[in-house]
Amino acid sequence: MSYELPKLPYAYDALEPVIDAKTMEIHYTKHHNAYVTGLNTALAKHPNLSLTLTEMLTDLTRVPEDIRTAVRNNGGGHYNHSLFWEVMKPGGSNKPQGKLLDALIKAFGSFDNFKDQFSTAAKTRFGSGWAWLVKTEKGLIVTSTPNQDTPLNLGTPILGLDVWEHAYYLNYQNRRPDYVENFYKVINWDVVAKNFS
Repeated sequence: MSYELPKLPYAYDALEPVIDAKTMEIHYTKHHNAYVTGLNTALAKHPNLSLTLTEMLTDLTRVPEDIRTAVRNNGGGHYNHSLFWEVMKPGGSNKPQGKLLDALIKAFGSFDNFKDQFSTAAKTRFGSGWAWLVKTEKGLIVTSTPNQDTPLNLGTPILGLDVWEHAYYLNYQNRRPDYVENFYKVINWDVVAKNFS
């Protein structure tokens, strides 16, 4: 099984000024593409491996040991970025509605409380990693993961924010908090709601 770089659902400059065109182009064509290439190179060593990427990342012990780290890093990078591009759109959308909003209020008390927890997870992730909103059997949770690790062992990630420096450094330098706060301006809550349903 081999994987391909998914089509970006908007132009490189579509999310400006939140994410500048040069950052988007490098992030997508260089970083994400490198994860796809690395994943395919690893999987080529085991052509009979029939697990899906989600199955592999949910339980890495099912992945042959000689490619486990490559699948964790590159497969995680591919999975995480594929979700990241989807949950953004030019101009964003207003806060979530309907069942997703109800679930956020149930889990966090209010939409603003969710934003506070999600922002804190993103701002305080030491080094490189991700902040997540995850659908679990018990409801929604906010968490973060290091590097390209996924939260698939906890449930289904429905919103993710990349806080690796390559995601924001050209525009924000060391001001990760500004990048995190601006992310809300481009969230596509319709896609997040679809991921939730």
